[in-house]
Amino acid sequence: MIYRQRRLRKNPLVREMMAETRLSKDMFVYPYFVVPGTNVKHALPSLPGIHHFSLDKLIEDVEIGLKLGVNKIMLFGVGEEKSPDAHVAYDKNGLVPQAIRLLRDKFGDDIYIITDVCVCSYTSHGHCGILEDDYVQNDATIEVLSNMSLVHADAGVDMLAPSDMMDGRIGAIRNALDSNAFVNVAIMSHATKFASSYYGPFREAADCAPSKGDRKAYQMDFRNPREALREAFLDENEGADILMIKPALAYLDIISNIKSESTLPLACYNVSGEFAMVKAAAEKGWIDEQKIVMETMYAFARAGASVITTYHIRDMVEQKWI
Repeated sequence: MIYRQRRLRKNPLVREMMAETRLSKDMFVYPYFVVPGTNVKHALPSLPGIHHFSLDKLIEDVEIGLKLGVNKIMLFGVGEEKSPDAHVAYDKNGLVPQAIRLLRDKFGDDIYIITDVCVCSYTSHGHCGILEDDYVQNDATIEVLSNMSLVHADAGVDMLAPSDMMDGRIGAIRNALDSNAFVNVAIMSHATKFASSYYGPFREAADCAPSKGDRKAYQMDFRNPREALREAFLDENEGADILMIKPALAYLDIISNIKSESTLPLACYNVSGEFAMVKAAAEKGWIDEQKIVMETMYAFARAGASVITTYHIRDMVEQKWI
């Protein structure tokens, strides 16, 4: 035999040298849920190891993470006033703007701050936009999202992550940012966010489950890979800097498809349901958590993601899996 593939699998040294996909801490983003109050660190039962943090406790935990190399975070605000028009979402004294300012004052440019831009945690009905006649109004929602983005930008955010799936919102947010001298604030668009059953634990953590109906009229149909490409192209043309695919594990084909068609960096979100399933199976002793987690992360990178948002990253660095 001329070709013996096993020659390059002989031992760990040659296997590491020949690895086609590699991971580093620099690729990962860690989500945080920020709540009102002080001295609050509340465990989330459906997301083992993940917590609600008040602002003071958030600063403490971020500092611990920074020492381990976790220097990119995504903020979600939880527990503030809810209303039909979601006006608290763009209150400059809201939790998320306060968190941005505190983190920037404490850590400067040592931390990269990303914020979720969506109103589901701020609407009294739990939908991701302004609701009229039981239908989420696209253009009215875009106005709120643009205002929310400006408030976050003014507070010092590095990157916005719109996750609402309204048509045209990337262009509107980019225009609003540029018109107000925030040209260096980046946008990581949730370009293809699917109407998925994998979000359950997150909706509990963020207190954002719809009070009625579902989100299928604005989030994507998981049966439609070609539509996913159209969504990605639209957001790219509107000015997105990074394209996000969400969820990740059941959508590796979507990551790969968009990678082959777009030159933008790709991100994926290893969502709450994916995380919780691994934790539950590991607790039962049915799987090796470390091996499953790392195999999954390599799968995301292999499919084409260069940015991975995951609840696993603290375990990965604290236990030296990466």
